[in-house]
Amino acid sequence: MVFNIEKVYYTQIMVNGKTVYVGLSGGVDSAVSAAMLKNNGYDVTGVFIKAWTPFDEAQGKPLGPCIWKEDRRSAMRAAAVLDIPFVTLDLEKEYKKEVVDYMIAEYKAGRTPNPDVMCNKEIKFGAFLNWAKKNGADYIATGHYAIRYENHTKDNESKRKKLEGRHLPPLSKERSDEVRVRLFEGADKNKDQSYFLWTLTQEQLKYVLFPVGHLQKEEVRKLAKQFGLPQATRKDSQGLCFLGQVDMKEFLSRYIKQKMGNVLNKKGETIGYHNGAAFFTIGERHGFTITKKNPNDKPLYVVSKDIAKNTITVSENTTPYKKSQRASLTLKGVNWILGRFPPKNDLSCRLRYRQKKIKCKAQNKKSKIEVLLQEENYLPAQAGISPGQSLVFYNGEECLGGGIVR
Repeated sequence: MVFNIEKVYYTQIMVNGKTVYVGLSGGVDSAVSAAMLKNNGYDVTGVFIKAWTPFDEAQGKPLGPCIWKEDRRSAMRAAAVLDIPFVTLDLEKEYKKEVVDYMIAEYKAGRTPNPDVMCNKEIKFGAFLNWAKKNGADYIATGHYAIRYENHTKDNESKRKKLEGRHLPPLSKERSDEVRVRLFEGADKNKDQSYFLWTLTQEQLKYVLFPVGHLQKEEVRKLAKQFGLPQATRKDSQGLCFLGQVDMKEFLSRYIKQKMGNVLNKKGETIGYHNGAAFFTIGERHGFTITKKNPNDKPLYVVSKDIAKNTITVSENTTPYKKSQRASLTLKGVNWILGRFPPKNDLSCRLRYRQKKIKCKAQNKKSKIEVLLQEENYLPAQAGISPGQSLVFYNGEECLGGGIVR
């Protein structure tokens, strides 16, 4: 099919004739990504990644709506409209092992993991990327709202001036022949997904394209309509990565035994009960029962939990940290996207997706990274600081990397 549409440019230097495998999820973002790439001269193949589906053994049916078949049909329709090859890649075993089993083990240990981060690391930019490279792909592409920027130091300036949009940062002052790939927030701040991509390395990013990163969501839907894609009016998917709309506590209760425990106040007094400390995360304000309360009580937040004793402690937590009590965190599994500790230490970070960035300083201490949150009046319980979460570093709009809260 030939489109009578002016070529759509984006923040990746186009190389006509290169082979790219696009992860078609069935949604509008990945469908438009495939259309843009084909319209810019790439040899495009659509790939639907089949992940693990939770199954209710007792009832003999999937847990929750079985949406992967519907998503696959949607992805196939996009490939048919674009007249590109379509492949189904079965990564069910990999997803169960690297994402689901990891998530369950973390909750059992009392930590709060981010399965979407692990899905990107192990599945989309792990198993999928490796498979694509073995099968002749020069690149893979996804519909993530993020901007990939190759920091060429010689002839990149003339090329980048030809690109539409002005989201590119200035060239680095470092003069070398080495190409560095940098990762930036998507132009649409409501859809930016850089938080989930902090584990990416130079070796991965040099094979990855994010065609819609410089666009607003409404622009993507307009392009979908212009390309004649059926996804133009399809609702965005919600839920946990490939698992979809599954209630987390209901899902975890199938792998972690519920056990009634006490809800404590800051004095250690029992004021209620819950069904298992492992099911709660720091900052949560629902799911437990308070038996000693009155109508004027303020909302209570989980501020700590003891897995061994099966207790959670709650508090109104209305008193902000004083200057001398700013939160200090230690990270494990740290990844710096550029492969090195940032030379500038006045950074910002996020502990949750779409959270307002928090000013911070990072200190490199042997095998660990310590982070000091700089902002006053920062309420840690409402922010939900919990071991196992991802803390992601930024310098302005550039995503520098991140780590797991210990």
